[in-house]
Amino acid sequence: MELFFLAMLFFMMAYGLTTGFPVAFTLPGTAIITILLAGGIGYLATGDSGAYFIHDGPVQWLTAGVTNFRGIYWEVERDTLIAIPLFIFMGIMLQRSRVAEDLLVAMAQLFGSIPGGLGISVVFVGALLAATTGIVGATVAAMGLISLPVMLRNNYSKSLAAGTICASGTLGQIIPPSIVLIILADQLASASDQAASARKALYKHATGDFSMPSHLDIVSTSAGDMFLGAFIPGLVLVGLYMAYILISALLRPHTAPPVPYNGKLLDRRFIEKVLLALIPPLALIFIVLGSIITGVATVNQAGAIGGVGAMIMAGYRLAEGKKNTYYPAILAVVSLVFIMLLVNIFTLNLRAINTAMDAVGIVLALVAVAGFISAVIWSGWRVFKINNTLYEVMVESAKTTSMVFIILLGAAMLTAAFRGFGGEEVVKHFLTGLPGGFWAQFIVVMMVVFLLGFFLDFIEIAVVVVPIVSPILLADPSANVTAVWLGVMIGLNIQTSFLTPPFGFALFYLRGVASSVVKTLDIYRGVIPFIALQLIGLMIVGYYPSLVNYLPVRTYLTSDNAPPPRNPRLQACLEDYLFSHYLGEKAMLITSANRIAGLDLSGLPDDIKGDLATASTGIASVVDLVHNIKNAEQGLADRAIAYKPIHTAVRRIERDIRRNERQIKQLTRDIRGVDDADIIVRMKKDIAVLEEGNITLLSKIPENWPTINKDYAAIRMQLTTAERRYRKTVDNAYLGLTRSITALTVDSPKSGDVIAELTAIEAAIRNTIGLRQQSRLTKQQVVSISGCLAKHHDISLQF
Repeated sequence: MELFFLAMLFFMMAYGLTTGFPVAFTLPGTAIITILLAGGIGYLATGDSGAYFIHDGPVQWLTAGVTNFRGIYWEVERDTLIAIPLFIFMGIMLQRSRVAEDLLVAMAQLFGSIPGGLGISVVFVGALLAATTGIVGATVAAMGLISLPVMLRNNYSKSLAAGTICASGTLGQIIPPSIVLIILADQLASASDQAASARKALYKHATGDFSMPSHLDIVSTSAGDMFLGAFIPGLVLVGLYMAYILISALLRPHTAPPVPYNGKLLDRRFIEKVLLALIPPLALIFIVLGSIITGVATVNQAGAIGGVGAMIMAGYRLAEGKKNTYYPAILAVVSLVFIMLLVNIFTLNLRAINTAMDAVGIVLALVAVAGFISAVIWSGWRVFKINNTLYEVMVESAKTTSMVFIILLGAAMLTAAFRGFGGEEVVKHFLTGLPGGFWAQFIVVMMVVFLLGFFLDFIEIAVVVVPIVSPILLADPSANVTAVWLGVMIGLNIQTSFLTPPFGFALFYLRGVASSVVKTLDIYRGVIPFIALQLIGLMIVGYYPSLVNYLPVRTYLTSDNAPPPRNPRLQACLEDYLFSHYLGEKAMLITSANRIAGLDLSGLPDDIKGDLATASTGIASVVDLVHNIKNAEQGLADRAIAYKPIHTAVRRIERDIRRNERQIKQLTRDIRGVDDADIIVRMKKDIAVLEEGNITLLSKIPENWPTINKDYAAIRMQLTTAERRYRKTVDNAYLGLTRSITALTVDSPKSGDVIAELTAIEAAIRNTIGLRQQSRLTKQQVVSISGCLAKHHDISLQF
């Protein structure tokens, strides 16, 4: 019966969405109706309202959805969703103040004279608007009204012009800051927690250990990581769009002819116009994204910065032509520059005022802050008075934000109902049962998301599909993908939902503003190449995960909260980096060891002599220890060729057995509350079938599996032992050297030559043998290690 109500849930939701019923009411309504029906029928049929749920009853599952949403939204560590209204406000403000229109006109005049230049300028502006507004409807409508007539007047192909505008307008879904990235980050944060629990349970079943090593854990994500991860893939899409338009213009000149500019491109007034249209949006992008990337501001703080910046830009754009048009903007810029100078000159901390100069710095900072606040209020008053823009932007922002949050709440209830009827277990069983492992599962999920994009909006896909499939994909150790990579891949896929007919929203937006000359078929025909380009971009990013993972990893390793080199998650990549240096610096290491051994240590305490002996021996043995690790790695790799197929097959059988055992346990528990003899007989037959199935599954496990597994574990232990011996040796060697330098400096300051010699040796080995003892990585090390960490590594044989 659970499957019956699961099917009812799905078809009711599909019917509501396809008939145009509001999504905000379809999702929670479907969940509430289905749960109440299941509870009522269960009570009438069996006397137990929770009879047709996996466990608990209808009240628990109804409250689970609300509790899930509240737990995410009001939890202090997960305040990501607060950024949504801030970025919505920023985007609508820039669109209503016609800043986006100025940018589009200027770029069209600048690039129009080259083949396909007008189309390329539309893509370029679409990318800039994506990084400022991020609102697809506003961007497509604005570019459709402004650029489509210009492109048609200059003999551009109708389909190419329509496709370019629609595709460029959807870039706001993947180029940060993006609302869909924030929603995906929020959903994936919860999914990562579930996946981490599943992976720990898998590790326990496989090894018997209750504690899983931290370097095998799931790499979660945040909105900031998603912004960083999506930045390069967004540029990849922009490059693909531009390349397609340029190639089309070169191969078929009649589809995208050059548009000569009537005036002089180097004319002073034209240059001023271009710079005024281009620099403020670029500055806003730099400030918003730069503050996130550099760690100066959180995503929420960056959203507030973007909102204030958009209002200041709107203040001078709406007052264009007046004498004091740019005064508020100039005051704001001067105040910010003044504040930055004061921060570098004075200590602006009220609790740390010690001198009169400190007090002067505080006073000057207060004056600068007052100037900036005055500029913001001045701009806000202008925006409020001129065409009632501020009121309209606030109302539109409130409507859009409310819609997003109501959908999130409804999706949380729908997901709770889906799990209540065992839907998550059904999906997990289907995906994990596919031949081909993780990549087969991933491809199927991507295909489902792509097909859903023909009928559903991006928010519906993000909040309904992602919570169900993400924990399954993230928990799989065979690919060990990061949550940020999975989120960006889904985001790229969801982006196609705006272009795919019949419900591609970008198509509707353009149809609403395009003239009757452009037929609907022209729009549909025009987006087909760009849908293909999006799929090509999806495959490129999927094949090269470093395009997504590199920036988040590098930013993390260079941040103030960067992990020390001793962090277990860094060791594999850190040692790959160090081992190549050891083999190239073998002579230097031997020389350093000999220099320590050749020092005159007569008269020094025994503990210093012991530390220096340990340092000398350890440094001299490093290369041999590295060779031992390399040999153990090669032996493990050779053994894994024959071991991996057997391991994969056995773990799949064990997973199926555990699933049957859970079903047996559930049926055994349910049978206690059933009075109908026929139902009891049927449930006992089901239990018998499952038990017989487990016997069959156990017979498929090779008899020598325990021996094979034990032999492989022994080889892995040899590698683990070699790694531990290396780490212990280099740590003791470096610590012995540094302890000796400290002790000699304090207790034997007359040993100047010895101290100088040891200090020189310490400097030579600090970033190799002594790297694990440093507080953070150097910039060069971060660059190398980030590239390694950005790749996905198969860790399935450790489970």
